[in-house]
Parts: sequence; structure tokens; C-alpha cells
Amino acid sequence: MNHLDLNMATVSARLEAMRDDLLQQSADSRDARETVMLDQSSVGRLSRMDALQGQAMAKAEEERRRLTLTRIASALARIERGEYGVCIACGEWIAVRRLEGDPVVLKCIDCAE
Repeated sequence: MNHLDLNMATVSARLEAMRDDLLQQSADSRDARETVMLDQSSVGRLSRMDALQGQAMAKAEEERRRLTLTRIASALARIERGEYGVCIACGEWIAVRRLEGDPVVLKCIDCAE
């Protein structure tokens, strides 16, 4: 049974909005993750280094987005199965305020420590 003190429609809508926002961010940053031009005749060495660093940061951010998207999909699946809000470690309810702060959290505060 899903967490009794939460409105699952509201939680689902929030998770879906988070997912949509992350997908949009991913699409918007696609160019930043593209291969960096390495032709020194047209771009200086420091500019290339900056471009490579920017690309690396964009790739790292994309990886964080993908991880969060996986966590969102998992939370939506737990809602469908009626398991949302249950700590995966101890089986107790996760505090409502904790779920409101991070709707993809998997553990209660005691088990997370």
C-alpha cells in the first residue's frame, strides 16, 4: 500500500514534471556534449581546453540527469505497485517531509545514515 499521508496523483504529477524537465534539459544541452573541434589553426590551445572542460562537465551533468531519470522511473513503478513511501531497507514508512523534499528517496532517515 502506498504512503497513506500522500496524494499519489500529486506525487505522480510531480515526478512526471521532474522527468519532463530533465528530458528537456538533456535535449537543450545536446550541443554542449558534442565532439570538440581540435583544430589548433582555428582555435587556440586555451580555448580548446576550455571547450573540452565544458564538454566534460556537460557529459557529467547528463550522467546525473540519466541517474535521476532512472530514480524517477523507479518511483513511478513503486507507485504503480503500491510500494511508494516504504523504506527499502527496513520496510517502515519514510517520513512525509522527507518524501516531499526528495520524492525519489528510497530509505527512511535512519537507514540512510
